[in-house]
Amino acid sequence: MAKKKTIYHCTECGAQYPKWQGFCSQCGVWNSIEEEEIVVGKKEASSTFTAASITTSSRPVRLQDIEQRQEVRLDLRDPELNRVLGGGLVEGSFILLGGEPGIGKSTLILQTVLSIPYRTLYVSGEESLSQLKMRADRLGRTNEECLIYAETNLEKILHTALDVRPELVVIDSIQTIQTELSDSSAGSVSQIRECAGALLKYCKSENVPVILIGHINKEGSIAGPKILEHTVDVVLQFEGDKHYMYRILRGQKNRFGSTAELGIYEMRQSGLRPVENPSEHLMSHTGLQLSGVAIAAAMEGVRPFLIETQALVSSAVYATPQRSATGYDTRRMNMLLAVLEKRAGFKLIQKDVFLNIAGGIRLNDPASDLAVISAVLSSSLDLALPEGICLTGEVGLSGEVRPVSRIEQRIMEAERIGCRAMLLPEANLSGLAGGKEDKERKIRLVGVKTVEEAFRLLFRSGQ
Repeated sequence: MAKKKTIYHCTECGAQYPKWQGFCSQCGVWNSIEEEEIVVGKKEASSTFTAASITTSSRPVRLQDIEQRQEVRLDLRDPELNRVLGGGLVEGSFILLGGEPGIGKSTLILQTVLSIPYRTLYVSGEESLSQLKMRADRLGRTNEECLIYAETNLEKILHTALDVRPELVVIDSIQTIQTELSDSSAGSVSQIRECAGALLKYCKSENVPVILIGHINKEGSIAGPKILEHTVDVVLQFEGDKHYMYRILRGQKNRFGSTAELGIYEMRQSGLRPVENPSEHLMSHTGLQLSGVAIAAAMEGVRPFLIETQALVSSAVYATPQRSATGYDTRRMNMLLAVLEKRAGFKLIQKDVFLNIAGGIRLNDPASDLAVISAVLSSSLDLALPEGICLTGEVGLSGEVRPVSRIEQRIMEAERIGCRAMLLPEANLSGLAGGKEDKERKIRLVGVKTVEEAFRLLFRSGQ
């Protein structure tokens, strides 16, 4: 006879404990352990694709005997999403998309499935059919190949998928789906684990790509056990400030491509619009010469773009100066301020320093160091940088300007936007010297070895 048993699961890593405790010794997170009741001895549900029913009939083979096959990718009619996925949606792939509430996850997926010519089963566990209809009307799109199914029971979803034979399945969201294999509430560790296992079996056996939409916790990571991220093939993070119009799509895990790619979207009333030329959107075109503004030639993956770096330096009001950065690592900013004070001789110990990356973009490229430190000094001296100049270079602790990767792409992007000059590391300039392309360039390249040399070029009289 089935009996109920109480166990305690960590919602972050899935670790199991016999009793409640405030600290998870496996992942080191506080207040992440929740009580859960399970039924011992209960029979498995009659689903074709339960996690417990996964069996295999394959035999081990030698590596050289494995036939190499070209992956078939589906075009999603979205250049940004295709880029982040590595060139399109691979057949039989298992994808997890996470993001904050209201950031636009469901909007992105819905407008995508309404634009592609593939038979799609869109399963909604959060919104009703009328709500999805209202969203589709707002997007101004329709597709006869898209089937909407409002259901939270996993067994019904899988049987419906076997009946309609879709080419793509979307689950919105995984935290709302329940299976008969577990008596716990939706979103619990056991429910997510069992549902993910069953969906993985369906995905691989039927060779149908499945896209899961997931919630995130207050720390910004995807809610649920960590095994969910290990189970899927691709983990995408949709991020951005809801007060800005730009959204960023990043790949945190991708078995079919690079995780260094970046997709940029603009939020509009009619949905999310892919931004194919982010440099023109991330730079102000007011024509005003203002202090504290520097243009950085940054890279995200293999994609170059120019972005405006803004700094404000003012006298400290309190005994402890404020250090604040939006879209940039505060610890790295503090390191650059120390280099500016130690190696260049500019005293900022009694100054408040505020740094902002325009457009709500988070900048992780170390090649933006030279632009950041130049913007800070420009605001401190109240001198504007020369018009039409961009900067790239990593700053070391001794004040040297270190070489950066993919310098050719950065130069081409700066030239395309219309910059007249570019400050870059001397080592990168030496590697470019003597080529035929140098004579044909319309942009002047200036190499620097140290931050002092860069400052003399930027702020000398008559520049």
